[in-house]
Amino acid sequence: MLFSSSTFLLFFLPALFILYYAFPKKWINVKNLILLSFSIVFYAFGGVRFLFLLLASILVNYLGGLGCGLAVKKGSKKTFLILAVAVNLGLLAYFKYAGFFTEALAFTGIPILKVTLPIGISFFTFQGMSYVIDVYRGDAGMQRDPLKVALYVSLFPQLVAGPIVRYTTVEKEISARSTTIADVSRGLQRFILGFGKKMLLANAMGAIADKVFGLTGNEILSTPLAWVGAIAYTLQIYLDFSAYSDMAIGMGRMFGFHFLENFDYPYTASSVTDFWRRWHISLSTWFRDYVYIPLGGNRRGKGRQIFNLAVVWALTGLWHGANWTFIVWGLYFGIILILEKFVFGGFLKKIPAFFGHILTLFIVIISWVIFRSDSISDAIRYVGVMFGAGGGDVRETVYFLIEYLPEFVLCIVACLPLKKVVERALGKKAEKSRFARVLIEIGPKLFAAVVFALAYLKLATGSFNPFIYFQF
Repeated sequence: MLFSSSTFLLFFLPALFILYYAFPKKWINVKNLILLSFSIVFYAFGGVRFLFLLLASILVNYLGGLGCGLAVKKGSKKTFLILAVAVNLGLLAYFKYAGFFTEALAFTGIPILKVTLPIGISFFTFQGMSYVIDVYRGDAGMQRDPLKVALYVSLFPQLVAGPIVRYTTVEKEISARSTTIADVSRGLQRFILGFGKKMLLANAMGAIADKVFGLTGNEILSTPLAWVGAIAYTLQIYLDFSAYSDMAIGMGRMFGFHFLENFDYPYTASSVTDFWRRWHISLSTWFRDYVYIPLGGNRRGKGRQIFNLAVVWALTGLWHGANWTFIVWGLYFGIILILEKFVFGGFLKKIPAFFGHILTLFIVIISWVIFRSDSISDAIRYVGVMFGAGGGDVRETVYFLIEYLPEFVLCIVACLPLKKVVERALGKKAEKSRFARVLIEIGPKLFAAVVFALAYLKLATGSFNPFIYFQF
């Protein structure tokens, strides 16, 4: 079920909201059961046959957390941890990578496995593992109630496309939380802005990217058009994924959960290191805390640090999908980050910030071409066209720029922290201006209402529009 679907907007979410708030605040266990039930139904819409996989993940991580919490000896705790992580990674490896690896080894005579990818498996697997690891480390308390672990793993706002929520973030709120009208209002506004970002902006850029990337290897693809397609996809993937995060964070807020931010205007970054502090923050911090630091981080010399970074970025690429393009994409960023840290760090600090922004955007745009391409050869051809190896003329380029000019402008604006600038400016005037105070109070609500109307109109007249990160 999509957040951006009539079924979800008109039936699922209203029904959940009414039922959830029909019970008083003190009946937290009943509210949790309602959320858990709706979360299971939500996942079942994506494929009932894979519901067992979600339930198995819940059971494995519940038992793993119980074992790590109750075991007295450190060796016993470690055994439970290893078992839980092994089962989690085993399930992930089979369902996500079995086909990829058997295809790579087809020359040995091994039959190629055709395995359907369950929706959201990367997200709920990493989330469940983080719970067990945190209990083992003593960073989180062991949860005895299996229903609360089930709610944590399966909570529908972030279940299938993130953000990856750490148990420590919601540990207290699962057991006790209260929601005010202000929380619901702010959460609903955040949800609507994400909905609008998806329907009005990301989908428009996706239409351009799909058309242009479909011309790979075609003589019609010219250098200007290749750049238009690459920039369109650069805008699409940010607006699409951050829209899902906005909607997830907003819905969490509506039901009393405060998820951490997953994006912080990454296209304003002045270096690739800065970009990855701002992009998909929950995944970056997951790999940092559960892979990079346990490998030794930067504590064992430069050579070991470079190795650790290479491992982390190879795994980051592989996490995104069973394709060589993702692995190359991850290593591409790994190499650049290593160069930034050990070779060009001093130079980047000396150049004007503007040039740092341009260089970072250039590197990121090329990375998304690799990420978006179906194969390494397609990526090489596309990048080649971007740098003059293409034919064709500029008529298609002019068409896309004229046809989608308003969307391009709005997308660029949406990538900038203008909201923060406006809020800060109005905040300063609020002390002296009654109009500014009214605008702070009423403005976001009116804006959200307009966005919802336009976005729903687009939904009603459009077609199927899944989020990009559903495939991961």
